[in-house]
Amino acid sequence: MTVDDIAKRLIDNGFHAPTMSWPVAGTLMVEPTESETKAEIDRFVTAMLAIRDEITEVADGRIAVESSPLRHAPHTVEDLVAEWDRPYSREQGCFPPGAFRVDKYWPPVGRVDNVFGDRNLVCTCPPLESYAAE
Repeated sequence: MTVDDIAKRLIDNGFHAPTMSWPVAGTLMVEPTESETKAEIDRFVTAMLAIRDEITEVADGRIAVESSPLRHAPHTVEDLVAEWDRPYSREQGCFPPGAFRVDKYWPPVGRVDNVFGDRNLVCTCPPLESYAAE
């Protein structure tokens, strides 16, 4: 399990992924503000406890890490409506404990390879020469 797995699973719960690997590599930094309600903090705790349970399932060998909801997170609407071939239920994948069922945030894309993207930047800007012509 990685910090990325946990951060992306939090997206399934409707939370913005927290800061990762700062100030300490391999960690999550969670900073709720004083404007967060107790209900929202409780929802976050529920999500984190459910994520811990999913990590335990992997650690106990009940599900392979590559087949876990953590490794497939975040789940999209496409995941919800497409053919389901995963060893966990759609309910567990798309509506984990702490997630809203009404007004749920659906990420537009599933898992991406962050490291590849960070190391292989692709610019979609017009070439610099086009700015000179302006």
